[in-house]
Amino acid sequence: MILAILQARLSSTRLPGKVLRPILGAPMLLKQIERVRRARCIDRLVLATSDDPSDDAIEKLCHENGIECFRGSLNDVLDRFYQAAKDKSPDYVVRLTGDCPLIDPDIIDRVVRHCVAGQFDYASNTIKPTFPDGLDVEVFRFGCLEASWREATLPSQREHVTPFIHQQPGRFKIGNYAGAQNLSHLRWTVDETLDFELIRQIYESLYPTKPDFNTDDVLALLDRRPELKTLNTAYARNEGYQRSLAKDVARADRKKEEPN
Repeated sequence: MILAILQARLSSTRLPGKVLRPILGAPMLLKQIERVRRARCIDRLVLATSDDPSDDAIEKLCHENGIECFRGSLNDVLDRFYQAAKDKSPDYVVRLTGDCPLIDPDIIDRVVRHCVAGQFDYASNTIKPTFPDGLDVEVFRFGCLEASWREATLPSQREHVTPFIHQQPGRFKIGNYAGAQNLSHLRWTVDETLDFELIRQIYESLYPTKPDFNTDDVLALLDRRPELKTLNTAYARNEGYQRSLAKDVARADRKKEEPN
């Protein structure tokens, strides 16, 4: 069984409440889930949010729209993932994040098939990025998630779920799924106001006539409207992960200063 876990919370530091911002009259999160549900390789979808009161609105949205919801730790996202998955005994877990409203179900399926066919412990399209930032898909064996949950200690490993796995290629069999061309310079994730503005314009241009628009449709739109390509390119990729790595360094420095 392949279980997709979509993580989302409202307490984003850069753009609070972003997952519930409306696009064409519906929360951005619902638009993303609509796309995820079209992936053929996913057997079950769970939205994993935090047990902080700030995320009550996400749980309410899930209940109103028939979406399975799990609530767990706000900051230990690895624990949240493991607790959301453990009772379901999946063979593989697909990690998705709620800031990717253009996620492509076909790309989800391709990464899942790549992982299963290659008998990888972990496979993604993010280790050596070739897809636009915002089409991120990670797939890993449940056993690897369990090992991470037991053994991972660094802030970056607990906050971002998968680094413990893909940082150990000698222990785990790691696979990278690459696109036909390098589009990693494109930013389709939502962390800043301009990110959301880009996504809003893409949806307003494509969704009314083709609700199941795909990556090629977005690329064609950007060719027609090249000003959109650079609307949000001032922001760096994976800023959140870089902040977590800085916490790792700060923690190590504190330990060095502790008396023996």
